[in-house]
Amino acid sequence: AAALRARLAREKSPVQKAKLMPRLGDAEFLQIEGDVAAGRIPEALRGLEQYRDQALELSKELDATGINAEKKPAGFKQLEISLRDSLRRMDSFMGSLTADQQTSFLRVRNDLDKTNRHLILQLFPARPLAAPEKSARQEPSCAIAFSS
Repeated sequence: AAALRARLAREKSPVQKAKLMPRLGDAEFLQIEGDVAAGRIPEALRGLEQYRDQALELSKELDATGINAEKKPAGFKQLEISLRDSLRRMDSFMGSLTADQQTSFLRVRNDLDKTNRHLILQLFPARPLAAPEKSARQEPSCAIAFSS
């Protein structure tokens, strides 16, 4: 994880940084999960907060490039994949935490989820729904009323 963090820090391109995130996230989550399993909750939370900060900063850097993520998803896609995997991994160990411990972890999880949703909207922007096509053959209307 340390080598990947150093490489991330040296990289200038936000897209190239984002391409490193799935591997970095995997390495960091191995450490986080190990800390949780060993009862080192403050260390796990610090590692998780560090990952969150990296992801948030990288998302802002990708936004600043002005790249249309729908047309050129490189970087955006990798960051979203990393975030989605991280959320899944968090969900797998959250149940082993006490309610007090979960509160801090949930705050970080919500930040990661918000960033993930932002990336999904960039990759798959909402489009107006097309009007349904009228078929030549009309289906019979069937209304069933239920009474109590």
